[in-house]
Amino acid sequence: MAISSAQIFRSSRPPNAFLRATSTSSSFSNAQTFLASFGVTSRFWGSVAGNRRRWKCGFGSGTSATNTRFRTMAVLKDEQKETTEDDHLLFDDSMATFHSQVEDKPAKIQERDFAGTPYVPVYVMLPLGAIDMNSELVGPEGLVNELKILKSINVDGVMIDCWWGIVEAHSPQVYNWSGYRKLFQIVRELHLKLQVVMSFHECGGNVGDDVHIPLPSWVTEIGLSNPDIYFTDREGKRNTECLTWGIDKERVLKGRTAVEVYFDYMRSFRVEFDEFFEDGVISEIEVGLGPCGELRYPSYPAKHGWRYPGIGEFQCYDKYLMKSLTKAAEVRGHSNWARGPDNAGSYNSTPHKTGFFRDGGEYDSYYGRFFLNWYSRTLIDHGDRVLSLANLAFEGSCIAAKLSGIHWWYKTASHAAELTAGFYNPANRDGYAPIAAMFKKHEAALNFTCVELRTLDQHEDFPEALADPEGLVWQVLNAAWDVCIPVASENALNCHDREGYNKILVNAKPLNDPDGRHLSAFTYLRLSPALMEAHNFAEFERFVKQMHGETVSDLVVDMETTQTEVMDDQIAPEN
Repeated sequence: MAISSAQIFRSSRPPNAFLRATSTSSSFSNAQTFLASFGVTSRFWGSVAGNRRRWKCGFGSGTSATNTRFRTMAVLKDEQKETTEDDHLLFDDSMATFHSQVEDKPAKIQERDFAGTPYVPVYVMLPLGAIDMNSELVGPEGLVNELKILKSINVDGVMIDCWWGIVEAHSPQVYNWSGYRKLFQIVRELHLKLQVVMSFHECGGNVGDDVHIPLPSWVTEIGLSNPDIYFTDREGKRNTECLTWGIDKERVLKGRTAVEVYFDYMRSFRVEFDEFFEDGVISEIEVGLGPCGELRYPSYPAKHGWRYPGIGEFQCYDKYLMKSLTKAAEVRGHSNWARGPDNAGSYNSTPHKTGFFRDGGEYDSYYGRFFLNWYSRTLIDHGDRVLSLANLAFEGSCIAAKLSGIHWWYKTASHAAELTAGFYNPANRDGYAPIAAMFKKHEAALNFTCVELRTLDQHEDFPEALADPEGLVWQVLNAAWDVCIPVASENALNCHDREGYNKILVNAKPLNDPDGRHLSAFTYLRLSPALMEAHNFAEFERFVKQMHGETVSDLVVDMETTQTEVMDDQIAPEN
């Protein structure tokens, strides 16, 4: 899948250095030797060694060596020792020695022991460009080696995007699956599982997209003469990332509706790869429902100038969606409501500076509630139609769909960024329960992003965004669990540190849940040279073991106790 919604947000704060030091030197060396056994003796070893930074002792926020000196001098005063200039020089030398020794001791953080907890399968997303525009597998030898490495640490399988723009690139209903067949054969030979994404969107233009895969050329040709097949903002800017839901039932794609095109594509896939379904190699089909494969409107496109944490814009101004809005307003008896809000700001506005989203704003007026109900219902109806056809195409196979984690402005009354994306989830309404109910109707699993993000980090980096990813994750997971559908997840940003992995684990296996609920699977974003670096790979292997409920050897100690013990050993006054 292309870059997820929350991936556009990049933390300006580097990962805590002490968290990168939690693996010992021996584990790093073992990881390097292990990877070398597979022929991975890459250019990365030098950078890996340079990245093994040690934590410098801080003893709390804002504490430095100078602050520590004041504490030590107080101890000396209590002992009524006289200090001379030479004593200060001697003290400075001892403090330098102290810091040197502290740096040599990797700090540890207190963690939960996940041994014996439920087994959560772990998948790894393959690179976006694993299949090229000619539907050929790229670099098969290198990929085989990397998949063998993943298999050796008991990764359960991989996820791959089946791009509409590659397979049905040139003519309607002419499909080329050749590159995918080669890939699937490799995966089967290595006894791995496959999660396959039906990717009906464009790849490219978002942060993290390193390839460009447009929609099929025959579709973009139609768009030249009829640009209303794309989502459109208030100013008339078109978004070519995916097709508007306004044409789901309009025969504008060479005699077919959009949902008919999606169904024909999915059915072709099911017939082509029947043997992989029968063998159980394909464990799940994730159905793309919008931009980045997510069920949402493309409300915050970087190509139109959006920057985090802007609220985004409503995307309902193509003629087909406006026709739907007009009909809904007439049925309601208020034809003057057949319009989008004219006071909702622009892509990079903040809620409190708009008449629509501010506290007490028009979003909660009679018109506002009508419009937001229609806007979100259109989103849910689209998901309903496509998932219904997906179940028909895949004949009882497990299907899933993805929701984006739009966590910014979550701590405001209106939840503006969620509203423009189609999630009618202000503070006085649960916007995810109706979506979960629709998933339940089709027995589809819900895949959710941003499980590795911490609310505290967002407040430190972008306090003005009033973000709460932890609150959002908890709301969405419980909305799904309340209707008894499987919940899977993936990380939104690149994750190589223990802090991020621990957050994923906590969300995957909630502590003391009375019903024993947990994630049905986790998909890691994504296979890359960075993941294969020795230190990063050692952390990932450890994470996989914990997701599988296995024991890891380097759990434990209370960080504060360890710091205090080291400090006392080094700066306690002599008798």
